[in-house]
Amino acid sequence: MSEPVRASGPPNERDPLHITEHPKIKPTSERNVDALKHMLEVIEALRAPDGCPWDREQSHKSLRPYLLEETYETLEAIDSGSAEELREELGDLLLQIFMHHAIAQEAGEFDIGEVALQASAKMVHRHPHVFGDVEAATADEVLKNWEGLKRAESSKRGRLSALEGAPKSLPALAWALSLQKRAARVGFDWPSDQGVLDKIAEEAKELAAESDASRREEELGDILFTVVNLARRLRINPEDALRGSARRFYQRFERMENAAREQEQDLPELSSEQLDTLWERAKQG
Repeated sequence: MSEPVRASGPPNERDPLHITEHPKIKPTSERNVDALKHMLEVIEALRAPDGCPWDREQSHKSLRPYLLEETYETLEAIDSGSAEELREELGDLLLQIFMHHAIAQEAGEFDIGEVALQASAKMVHRHPHVFGDVEAATADEVLKNWEGLKRAESSKRGRLSALEGAPKSLPALAWALSLQKRAARVGFDWPSDQGVLDKIAEEAKELAAESDASRREEELGDILFTVVNLARRLRINPEDALRGSARRFYQRFERMENAAREQEQDLPELSSEQLDTLWERAKQG
């Protein structure tokens, strides 16, 4: 990849790779451009000397928890299937991005133009089957080309490990998945799904036989790490799978509570057998 594209100066300096001139890239609607421009102006007004005291005090670091929160709320909106909720949450997420733009622009670090042009340049570079003369008829071929280009970019940046680039700040399941994907790209992978299943069983036996508290934590971690490997091979996002299980548990437990209330009972007062009966009824839903 090229160095970050500076968004100041004449057009030929702002877009040295001539991304905006590519024949396959067509102008978006004026409505989109005007709406984004207006949003930028709103954020810059909030950050102005006579703007909002709270917004003026924010920094990249202070906004970190809000960016994370808005990201998760966006994911929840996607899961809900509601276009209206998704539209709102994407707006909140975009507000966070534009706040970081305003902070960086004031500090002379970069602005949203650089962010957009650099991201566009990256997409053009990594899609030679769209913007160049490379052939890629299937999604698997696209991914193979993509990974080859990313490896070349990492090499130019001086990255020596195939695992570099997997953010350590990711949630544990996502980080494990990212690490395993990178290892698999260089051939370090299980030969079959059955091998992973066998490894899970092996790790479970080791956990059952372990009495030391710290070692039990390690063994449990090994089980979880191996389960993530199985999810990767099955092309299942482990975060989505676990969230789905947690959601089903939540719904079924609520049904248990409702059923107990209808019978004028409290869950803590019920026997294990009674709880099991309520649980089975809740599963049948």
